[in-house]
Amino acid sequence: MLNQDQQFGQTSEAIAADYLQRNGYKILVRNYRTKLGEIDLIARDGDTLAFIEVKARRSARYGNPKYAVNRWKQKKISMAALAYLKSTKQMNVRARFDVLAILSPKHPPRIELIKNAFELAYR
Repeated sequence: MLNQDQQFGQTSEAIAADYLQRNGYKILVRNYRTKLGEIDLIARDGDTLAFIEVKARRSARYGNPKYAVNRWKQKKISMAALAYLKSTKQMNVRARFDVLAILSPKHPPRIELIKNAFELAYR
């Protein structure tokens, strides 16, 4: 059984996936995990592979959720993305990192998509 925070996370990721699909993305993988890190969503946006980090907060009390994707988190996502590209033999595809921020996923949630939010971070 999921606790309240896990349920909030799952709901937020479902909202994110729905939003992305309505905006032309094709969801390929949800919750890709490796020992190097995790990627919430991997999707195709036209000819580009998008690695998407979903950040959600119930309120703005601690700021916009997009700011929670700090350098450390970017590094973890980058390492997982490289593992995915290598394991799927797609090292030469066009790829980018997007952040999808959700503030208060009640109806209607406030959603902000930041395309190409950060560069590959592996140092």
